[in-house]
Amino acid sequence: MKVVLFCGGLGMRMRDYSQHVPKPMAMLRNRPILWHVMRWYAHWGYRDFILCLGYRGEVIKEYFLGYNEALSNDFILSGGGRQVDLLAEDIRDWRVTFVDTGLTANIGERLKAVQPHLLGEETFLANYSDGLTACPLPSIVEHHRGSGAAATFLAVRPSHSFHVARMAEDGTVAGLDDVKQAGMWINGGYFVLSQAIFDVLGAGEELVVEPFRRLIDRGRLAALRYEGFWRAVDTFKDLTEMETLLAKGPGPWEAWRRLPADGAAAIGQAAE
Repeated sequence: MKVVLFCGGLGMRMRDYSQHVPKPMAMLRNRPILWHVMRWYAHWGYRDFILCLGYRGEVIKEYFLGYNEALSNDFILSGGGRQVDLLAEDIRDWRVTFVDTGLTANIGERLKAVQPHLLGEETFLANYSDGLTACPLPSIVEHHRGSGAAATFLAVRPSHSFHVARMAEDGTVAGLDDVKQAGMWINGGYFVLSQAIFDVLGAGEELVVEPFRRLIDRGRLAALRYEGFWRAVDTFKDLTEMETLLAKGPGPWEAWRRLPADGAAAIGQAAE
């Protein structure tokens, strides 16, 4: 099952950073957010990626062309620095397809652009590439398959705190509720999609607007509610909060550090 990653946007909410690199390339510890997302998928056994490039796509290409395994793995150095023996590896078994999907394209247009690379894939995964979660991936895949839906997304609580106003018709405020306590669910950007998504995706349409509305009308859009860890990394504040979590130990999303690889592989294979 292939994984489509949307990583071509301008990242305006992290503008100072994204003047130099695409938002998914903002660094967490010694690896970009995009790597953390890919490593999460790889941990569950999904290692065939399609990167939808756009703004500063060459930065992403250069990063992987010059990838250094020693930066995130233990190794033995010998021979006066000439010999590096890795004790573990990240991406040797990854397959990554790089596709330029346009500078200003929306998510729907980027998905349509990579459709030829998804031929033969009855079901595939997709992600915005700027959110992190501890949700086990097999649970999302299994929910999708059990629902009979054409598209399934991870539904999460908002990660940012703001207040929702309850008002009367005349504008009198009846109450202010923190959004995290208001019973609100949002799209967490983790998708399982069937080929049927292309039947409802029109030219120029945004994925979660017109196409998802058509699926709703047909009863073919599903969501998996998840109350655990999920964070959108949209701003420098978000990035700093994630760095703080990493300073205390493995991040909640770092399943590859928290779960044994063999067990994760077995779960991933069961979801295939």
